Amino acid sequence: MTDVKTYPLGDFKLQNGSMLPGAWIAYKTFGDPSLPAILYPSWFSGSIKDNEWLVGEDKALNPSKYFIIITALFGNGQSISPSNSDIRPFPNVSFYDNVKAQHQLLTESLGITHLRAVTGWSMGAGQSFQWATQYPDFVDICVPFCGSAKTAIHNQVFLEGVKSALLAAKGVSSAGSSNGRVEAAGSADRTWSEEEKKVGLKAFGRGYAGWGFSQAFYREELYKKYYKAKDLEDFMVDFWEGWALSKDPENLLVMLQTWQSGDVSNQEPYNGDFKKAMGSIKAKTLILPSKTDLYFPPEDSEYELACMDPAVGELDVYPSIWGHWAGGPPGNMDDVKWLDDRLMRMLSTAPSRWSMPLMPKAEESTSNI
Repeated sequence: MTDVKTYPLGDFKLQNGSMLPGAWIAYKTFGDPSLPAILYPSWFSGSIKDNEWLVGEDKALNPSKYFIIITALFGNGQSISPSNSDIRPFPNVSFYDNVKAQHQLLTESLGITHLRAVTGWSMGAGQSFQWATQYPDFVDICVPFCGSAKTAIHNQVFLEGVKSALLAAKGVSSAGSSNGRVEAAGSADRTWSEEEKKVGLKAFGRGYAGWGFSQAFYREELYKKYYKAKDLEDFMVDFWEGWALSKDPENLLVMLQTWQSGDVSNQEPYNGDFKKAMGSIKAKTLILPSKTDLYFPPEDSEYELACMDPAVGELDVYPSIWGHWAGGPPGNMDDVKWLDDRLMRMLSTAPSRWSMPLMPKAEESTSNI
């Protein structure tokens, strides 16, 4: 993937005080660096390529109008991760850490001093909210879709289920939400046999299957129409097990911990005050939940909006039966158009504070992978 680059972060100090040695962040850009910049972070388990469906000359994220940067989460297998490093055990990383790394990439390597917009799906939405609170003067527009500013307790419960299914393949139990696994001191085994991977990842995928799409999606058997599955079991094997088996289990656990611990108020100067954190947002923000999302429901988004300045925030709800996947890779082109229309409106109407970017540093600071 020669179009994906990495930016070295050195020994990267994490929010929890530990160090991520020899860290790097992976990214890909579209368009001319002189254009207004849009950041589009990746989602849980997703590669950079998995974001590209929303970028194009016929889309709001148009590389002839904007300089678009897709960044990869720590743990996704492209940025530093258990699967591409020898760090054992891999430390806990937060949304704060991911956004801090993205900020370093933008300002130190790409010469970007301001973003026209930040947007993303699922954990990409969580990073969008994090940007709007961590660097409130850096962003004009924030459009998080099918995600949240704080991982709800019910969402944490869902993640505990799939996490426990995965760990059971190694005979290990969860130590609780955001707390890793139960291991005897000094005996952490992070090496998975092929059989452990197969059993654990299949269980992970099947556990996820009841959450990613809505009850109505399954009731109307849309998996037959859109994914050409012969029946439910065919869909479970080809779509859900196929997705899970393509992943590294330790990578999934790193990203899952980041997700479970998500909370924009867990940073200075908010110190756990969620209303204060949301009230600090200056970017024009359009929150886009799906009506049938089982783990990022519209009710949570309504509370986020209530905590924001009314002049800044607004909410619109996907009228979709695709559940969480209303905002995911198509799939369903009606939901793609619905999202793209709203991105287009925000980009064309929100006030701009953009200024010309700095000249990027020398090319040798990046490398292709």
